[in-house]
Amino acid sequence: MSTTFTGGRLRWAILLAVTAVVLAAAGVYAVGAYQRFEQSRTAAPSVGVTAGQPLPDVPFVLFRNTAGGQGYGNAATVALSSPDGTRAVSEQACDRVYGTVSTVICLKTNRGLVTAFEAAVLDRDWQQQRAWPVPGIPSRTRISADGSMIATTVFVTGHSYATAGFSTATEINFTAGGSGGSGNLEDFALIVNGERLQATDRNIWGVTFAPGQSDVFYATAASSGRIWLVRGSLSAKTLTAVHDNVECPSISPDGTRIAYKKNDAGALTAHWKVALLDLATGRETVLSEKRSVDDQIEWLDNQNLLYGLADENIPGDSNIWKLGTDPASQPSLFIPHAWSPSVVR
Repeated sequence: MSTTFTGGRLRWAILLAVTAVVLAAAGVYAVGAYQRFEQSRTAAPSVGVTAGQPLPDVPFVLFRNTAGGQGYGNAATVALSSPDGTRAVSEQACDRVYGTVSTVICLKTNRGLVTAFEAAVLDRDWQQQRAWPVPGIPSRTRISADGSMIATTVFVTGHSYATAGFSTATEINFTAGGSGGSGNLEDFALIVNGERLQATDRNIWGVTFAPGQSDVFYATAASSGRIWLVRGSLSAKTLTAVHDNVECPSISPDGTRIAYKKNDAGALTAHWKVALLDLATGRETVLSEKRSVDDQIEWLDNQNLLYGLADENIPGDSNIWKLGTDPASQPSLFIPHAWSPSVVR
């Protein structure tokens, strides 16, 4: 028994020693990775930048700067007339941004001993006006044209729309705070083919506000393996299905068309094409982009779209691309080292 006991203690001692070595190595790696990250953020920027300034005169593009060096991950602006020119980089770190002439919504990750996620409303001087916690990883955000309403979508579980079993939380709130807004859109009645869908396994994401219609918005709704474009009513608290297989809709400035991503592969190997839906006729047009676009598309104008794609050669980097709504149009680089475009007119 003594030999057995001694052998057991020896195995436990070896296991504890190996565990300690593994944990120490992991700690050293984590510290080194953090130091490398901090060094990259303090390095000289890899593009032409100026220090943060108030929001510029319209028109301009607001976006997340992904160029290496100082200002990486921060909200930035560039003149619409010179998208590849010098960018003004703020001190506000954001995962997703969207804005108007006077207001910016910033979805951010606050890293620390406990990672937390937050939505912050900033004024044109980049000063925070209000903020509130969101229950998961930032995904999508939009502001109504009049600046009064903000929509946010976050991942509660999962981190991608290609992940099986992901769950989202989408809310619409007043920009200025206070009581009101819609709260969680999963509390809205989902109407499909004239009947209220009672299923509890629902996800709502990707809100876009209809221009000139303060009560109307569009979004994606999913349940039991089906996906719909839904037309939302804030006053009636309803989501009415109007078309199948529309994800992350974005309504055109003239309010006549929806741009969106359309999965032409299976759920486990999603590949999203860029498509357009004419709201009056229901006609769908799939555009020429061959790469998979996992983004909520932005309208540059009524004839051109913008969207972000990860850079294939630089980890952590991305670029904003432009694509015309003509099916023959080919994509072209619009803003390098950028993500989450918002065109402010």
